[in-house]
Amino acid sequence: MKTGLIVINYNDYENTIKFVNSISNYKIIDKIVIVDNNSTDNSYELLNKINNNKIQLIKSDINGGYASGINIGSKYLINEFGECNIIVSNTDIIDITEEKIEKLVLDLDKVSLVAPIIKEHTGLNKGWKNPTPKMEVLLNLPIIHRKIRKKHLLYSDDYYNNELVKVDVVSGCLFLIKSSILKKINFMDENTFLYYEENILSKKIKSINENEYIDTTVTLFHNHSITIDKSINRIKKFKILKKSQLYFNKNYNNATTCDIILLNLTSKIMLIILYIAVIFRGGFKK
Repeated sequence: MKTGLIVINYNDYENTIKFVNSISNYKIIDKIVIVDNNSTDNSYELLNKINNNKIQLIKSDINGGYASGINIGSKYLINEFGECNIIVSNTDIIDITEEKIEKLVLDLDKVSLVAPIIKEHTGLNKGWKNPTPKMEVLLNLPIIHRKIRKKHLLYSDDYYNNELVKVDVVSGCLFLIKSSILKKINFMDENTFLYYEENILSKKIKSINENEYIDTTVTLFHNHSITIDKSINRIKKFKILKKSQLYFNKNYNNATTCDIILLNLTSKIMLIILYIAVIFRGGFKK
């Protein structure tokens, strides 16, 4: 079965070119699809100069967000190959060797969706549990949100006692999925611009009685949020996050009217706190 890799570019051609050049000679990858999400700089023109038959550049007419970009790339690969393995990756993934990718591709012979352990600046990301709406409200509160996440959303270290371990949600910075599964769930939900794509995908996967897995033998490093931070300031990023949080809880997490009211209230409180913090730290920066 053919394997294709999708990366999304938005005003970040330098990292995108560096990333695709580093993996373009991997035999395990048959096609690399770069989806340019309607960049406002000269990304498309510079990416279009890449001379490699394995690389396909697609320009989106709009910047519909991360999920939209994944869908554009996935539909291209399905049209090109039919049934295939699809790798979704950020461009800020480091030490992505061919051996690691090959191991994850082989995992798709056993499971429908798999991701590696992700090493980030804050520690190891081994997937997490989907929160209840009430947990989501608590996660909006300062100070206690870290305790809630650690106690209720993360799996204990001794949970990861096999090569392939089932988890609710995997990180969206790099994962592999069968094209047949994507088609079965009607692709990614494009109603979030950024954030919560992983949680929504998890709910859609579970709705067809499938599961997500972590391969505990593969670890990759994610230089987190470099691309995002280049284009979105702190306040705007927070608003996008909370909009996605509300959409997820309304449409996928069985949130009650009371839950939605509390989510809105705690989000507004946190936004006020964030405004104050930004002002005291020297004002707004683009």
